Amino acid sequence: MESLQTMPRTAAKKERFPLSLFSLTAGAFAIGMTEFVIMGLLPNVAHDLDVTIAQAGQLITSYALGVAIGAPILAVVTHRLPQKLLLCLLMVLFIIGNTVAALAPNYAVLMGARLFTALAHGTFFGVGSVIASNLVAPHRRAAAVSMMMAGLTVANIIGVPFGTYIGQHLGWRASFGAVVAMGIISLLGIAVLIPAIRQDQSSSLVRQFRALIQPKLLLVLGTGAIGCSSLFLVFTYIAPILIQVTGFAEHSVAWILVLFGFGVTFGNILGGRLADWKLMPTMIGTFALLVVVLVILGLVERIPAATVLMIFIWGVAAFCVLPGLQVRIMTLAKDAPALASTSNHSALNLGNAGGAFLGGLVITHVGLAELPWFGALLSLCGLLLSLVSLAWDRKTGEPQA
Repeated sequence: MESLQTMPRTAAKKERFPLSLFSLTAGAFAIGMTEFVIMGLLPNVAHDLDVTIAQAGQLITSYALGVAIGAPILAVVTHRLPQKLLLCLLMVLFIIGNTVAALAPNYAVLMGARLFTALAHGTFFGVGSVIASNLVAPHRRAAAVSMMMAGLTVANIIGVPFGTYIGQHLGWRASFGAVVAMGIISLLGIAVLIPAIRQDQSSSLVRQFRALIQPKLLLVLGTGAIGCSSLFLVFTYIAPILIQVTGFAEHSVAWILVLFGFGVTFGNILGGRLADWKLMPTMIGTFALLVVVLVILGLVERIPAATVLMIFIWGVAAFCVLPGLQVRIMTLAKDAPALASTSNHSALNLGNAGGAFLGGLVITHVGLAELPWFGALLSLCGLLLSLVSLAWDRKTGEPQA
């Protein structure tokens, strides 16, 4: 009788997320802050460095390209390092890069600092996702990944608006100084809370690359890269859109970014739970929602109240797809989960870079107000590719996720 009474308590204990998982969340918070904070400061950076808004937007493109190119290379070079040591080294790179950005005397140095900082991003999330998924029971893998990714989304609620506020009042360099401080705190948290992780014998690089170039896995990577690129196509230029198209005052941008942050946080958590329940339907439904939301945003972006509402819903949809996408990729690449997970962030950031670059072209040749329509087209591509992936599963008789 006593053992029967203690069983529910034991089960509940196992269901709780371990404290070490939240140290990964802290690291994700710091990285999310440096990735997104510059979006609210584009007008300030452009004015101070005497460049156009479109040129300032390429600082975001360069960061995304740094992740896309550097992440898989760094993952291969460091694949034999103990995972805790690797995470600490990545945060050291992160701190150095943001310090240089804060002190950058010109546009070229700031561009180089962004590229250098980006090296830490993809590998951190790739290795972190594998660690997070192994810290919990198999049926909670997507939820654990979403909990780590919550650091990225909470950064949008607290870190990005706070950094934007600092940048608008003390200068954009002060924002990067705040990011450096957060990086130091995160490094200490990882060093103290992440346990020494015993690693299984890793498979050979040839076997890992073979697992990575499976046609179906490449399709899923392409789905994320193209379908999720709509986020950066529009969000890169969210400050100019809100100020010049919708008509908000500059000081209102930070508060709207807070609302967007609440949306992405809710979407990330919701996406983890839904993906643990039904993975592919969650991905397909989310891409469909993104198409609808961006079309509506294109229609109402000159109406302040409607624009704010759609930005919140857009945040929910944009991050709802990510936990399931990450778990599907790790599942398809059983022999190389860390490399595949890192490659997912590489592909996503390649899409981000392409989205930000395309957004600059749209602004130059079509107009700032037309960005949501082009974003909707990219999300539609993601929807169609997800449907192809589902049809492929059914054709090969694989179990439906």
